[in-house]
Amino acid sequence: MTAARTGWIVFAALLALYCASLAPAVTFWDAGEFIAAFRGWGIPHPPGTPLYVTLGRAVDILALGMPAAVVANLLSALCTAAACALGGVLLVRRGMSSAAGIGGGLCAGCMTSVWLSATEAEVYAVSLLLSALMLTVAHRASGAEVRGDSRAAARTRGLLVYLFALAAPLHASALVAGPAAIWLATDTVRSTGDQPAARWRDALVLAVAMVAAGALATGRFALAALGGAALIALALGRVRGSWRAVLALALGATPLLIMLLRARHEPGVNQGDPATWQGLGDVIARRQYELAALFPRQAPPWIQLANFLQYADWQVALGLAPDPPASALRLTVSLLFVALGVAGARAARRLDRAGSRALLVLLGSASLGVIVYLNLKAGPSIGWGILPNAAPHEARERDYFFTLAFWVWGLWAGSGAVILATGRAAVSRVRLASTAGLLVAAAPVVLNWPVMNRRREPDASAPAMVASELLLSTPPNGVLLVWGDNDSYPLWEAQQARRLRRDVTVVTSPLLGASWYRDELRRRWGIDAGPLAPERAMIGRTIASARARGRPVAIAVTVPAALRKALGVASVRCGTVWIDNATRCSDAGNARMDRLLREHPVGRFTDITTRTMLDALRCADPASLRAANSAAADSLAGGCNTR
Repeated sequence: MTAARTGWIVFAALLALYCASLAPAVTFWDAGEFIAAFRGWGIPHPPGTPLYVTLGRAVDILALGMPAAVVANLLSALCTAAACALGGVLLVRRGMSSAAGIGGGLCAGCMTSVWLSATEAEVYAVSLLLSALMLTVAHRASGAEVRGDSRAAARTRGLLVYLFALAAPLHASALVAGPAAIWLATDTVRSTGDQPAARWRDALVLAVAMVAAGALATGRFALAALGGAALIALALGRVRGSWRAVLALALGATPLLIMLLRARHEPGVNQGDPATWQGLGDVIARRQYELAALFPRQAPPWIQLANFLQYADWQVALGLAPDPPASALRLTVSLLFVALGVAGARAARRLDRAGSRALLVLLGSASLGVIVYLNLKAGPSIGWGILPNAAPHEARERDYFFTLAFWVWGLWAGSGAVILATGRAAVSRVRLASTAGLLVAAAPVVLNWPVMNRRREPDASAPAMVASELLLSTPPNGVLLVWGDNDSYPLWEAQQARRLRRDVTVVTSPLLGASWYRDELRRRWGIDAGPLAPERAMIGRTIASARARGRPVAIAVTVPAALRKALGVASVRCGTVWIDNATRCSDAGNARMDRLLREHPVGRFTDITTRTMLDALRCADPASLRAANSAAADSLAGGCNTR
């Protein structure tokens, strides 16, 4: 079986799996914002990801009327299936059997972090494909060098630099694969006994180009300029491939200008408003957020490492124990796949030292490298009872930051399962042994399915229904105050993609601290939040300005009760919002919310975010409030009954 056929088998199998578990509508967190940005060719939260949005917009146009959420989710499925197919092909082209390549690609695609991004609108799916393309192109460059075709090798390394540059308009996470790609492209060691022939000048050009691309992708413009100058100096010194690298970097970075052009047309989603060069730089550099430096560490290093290991334990058998705490059964299966990964890595080293070293570099940069660079806080489900109660925690689990590490381990574990199964099999039974190995490699399909299936309820319907009910409960021409990502982004999707209740102005209170957002409220809707001030003061001015324009104000039930009461407004519950005047609310609003809660009970496999959002709705129900303690009832993060 050819390597290409191996790739097509992996692609088709995973695409079928992803389509079977694909979210049928919008999901919580960033998906709603991305879908809304696709429909209006807008600018989502920094760094703006203009290449991803433009790709999504193009696919949305070609989809000829399909629901925008389905189109966006399918784009992620296609990209992830393609990335895993390329991983399987790489294994075969570096010396493994086709069965091992299929096993590796399938197992990599069934890791929970990979699978989740494949079934919703998420930039990490396309970023994974870009990383896989880097490795594929690097393999072709090393192959051309081994064949003695130096011109083809030089052209291919130029293409690799172009892929590095595309990370800036797509997402910087793709560059985690950069060091491994450079290693693979310049290390021509082969298992045939060739002597090491690392081409240091070629590696230097690639490394400088990767640093320049990474600096541009993260808004370190002085470092990016220094990298470009270094490449020009190398070119003047007649180092081969330098001019090609300069041109590839410039060409790959040009999609960043899309944001500058689109912002001037006021798209529906226009985060950061990069209509000026200064605004564009602010968005690329993520100046809207407080980014962590390398030191001091935001959590003890051992907690950060334990958090990564916790996420690793969730990858192959989360359906056996869907809650975050460790489970003996789930951990046993995880350790089994660790052993299979070791077997696959050892086999890869025997067959192809250069390729195995490249994947080892990728595993290190995508795990320990990411831990060191991102300096994350403790995850939401780790450290309680160990860290001080006031210790900061991430707003959500960040396992997706380590997707590339789990992808590599899936490649090794899946191929290792096949290699172990066929290692001592008689010639007449190799096919049977390969089938057994493939079944083991694909075991995460069954072990993870209960959690990964986004078509189950209430997860399938809750985000869209919560957004719809918030909008439908708001009085006509109202101003709706919401609290965070999960009660903002699905509303944006509802208004931009589904054209629902566009008379409602949604005000996301945490964004009031950004000057561009306050300017946008004034420019588009005449609502004045005033200058930068404590959040409560800005919310109060926003409400007063809306009322002065004769617009009714509604406050989502997700807004903490303590804040709502401190503002002294909105004392009547109307469905999923609080308003001032009971005459503006019909009984239908309360009936809709009650039906929503009754028809969507949470179950064992319900996603924690869905639980939290539905619990937030229950918090507004007087019956639920009587059953909950006051501290929990005031906490959206706690969902009334969880930490």
